[in-house]
Amino acid sequence: MNVSQDFFYAIDRVAKNTILADVMIRARRSLLDYLAVTCAGAAFQKQKIEKYFVFAEPEEGALKAIGTGKSLALKEAIFLNGLNAHALDFDDGTNSGIIHLGSPIFSLLIPLAQRYGKSINEMLRAAVIGYEASYTMAVSIQPKHKALGFHATGTCGMLGATLAGAYMLEFTEEERYQAFATACVAASGMLKVLDDGSELKPYNVAKTALLSLTSLQLAKSGFKGHNDPLGGYRGFLKMMSGDAHTEIKPCLLNGTYAIMKSYTKPYASCRYTHPPVEAAIRLRNQYGITPEQVEHIKVETYDLAVSGHDHTDIKGAYSAKMSTPYSVAVALVYGKAGLQEFEKVVLENKIIKELTKKVEVVDDETLSNLFPEKQSAVMTIFTYDGEYVERVDYPKGEPENPLSEEEFRARYEALMSYSGVSEGIFKDIYETVWKEHSTVSELVKNL
Repeated sequence: MNVSQDFFYAIDRVAKNTILADVMIRARRSLLDYLAVTCAGAAFQKQKIEKYFVFAEPEEGALKAIGTGKSLALKEAIFLNGLNAHALDFDDGTNSGIIHLGSPIFSLLIPLAQRYGKSINEMLRAAVIGYEASYTMAVSIQPKHKALGFHATGTCGMLGATLAGAYMLEFTEEERYQAFATACVAASGMLKVLDDGSELKPYNVAKTALLSLTSLQLAKSGFKGHNDPLGGYRGFLKMMSGDAHTEIKPCLLNGTYAIMKSYTKPYASCRYTHPPVEAAIRLRNQYGITPEQVEHIKVETYDLAVSGHDHTDIKGAYSAKMSTPYSVAVALVYGKAGLQEFEKVVLENKIIKELTKKVEVVDDETLSNLFPEKQSAVMTIFTYDGEYVERVDYPKGEPENPLSEEEFRARYEALMSYSGVSEGIFKDIYETVWKEHSTVSELVKNL
């Protein structure tokens, strides 16, 4: 077998496993997280989505574009789901793979499940497989992949979403392989979307979900791809890592499913900012530090968390979410870094602007060597009265430091409330996810 077949059959062996109860519980929480984040994303960029509807005139249909209140044709629903799911950069992911896992997968699966009458359980089993494929590929080619400028959510995420869709729709083995081969050809996503106030990071998820659908459609139609799309000097591995001989890591790495390795964000900023955000909150709460006391703040962290995240010139909400200095500033001032802390009124707050300029982010060799096992940060706040130091290795929301059920439920309800979804509806959605035989159509009918 070639390298592509090895990977494909490794994923297939995972698909044939009986998924354990705790994994399915995590999958249900991932689905709830996706729905809440996507509804909130739709609310966050409501004006842009309304302009999109006016200009693009998306085709109406029977499938929900989550959070928009619209029922659209399949491709339209999938694309808008992806665009809204990643709008807030609040979706789940893993640090070792440097990838958001759920947003491209659920953006594809939910409309497909509606169209083909699939149950929530059927969809979740497929999602677990998709998470495994996306993560396994991402963790195999990172950090070289990021260093080359690729957004793994758009590249590796496409492989996972496509395979998830193929399993949910019960494709034959041949059809699954051809869909996978097509996905390898189409996978793309650049990290340049993070720079200079760009608002296109969610587009990587939107087009990934849409191209995953196209891969499925081409495979089902009988189109054939290369027999080894991953391997060789022009294959996926060479293109995405610079090394055609990259070794693909085993599935169920370290004995756990990829979905169990994913984080849930308690802070509405890029995951790289979370250790220093949490350090700022801890120091604020413990010592009552105020902005007026601060002379300088130094954040030491791993090298990958510096470039693209150390800017102090904030050009909008997207820029703020990527900025460690801004995120630290709001955490120190407000004791939190939720959705409200990235709204325009806070972006223009003079105190926040001044404090942001006082934050320096540098890489530390020792912390860099700990990555990806730990994603650490050490914060030192220099005040006119002394120095305060805090280290964070596993911020809240990581698998090693998960949200409690109460914290998760509060986050879910806050996102749904922000979205304008009524309490009765979002409580019904929460309960429906846990019902054994509910369909996906029943789940999203009011979104």
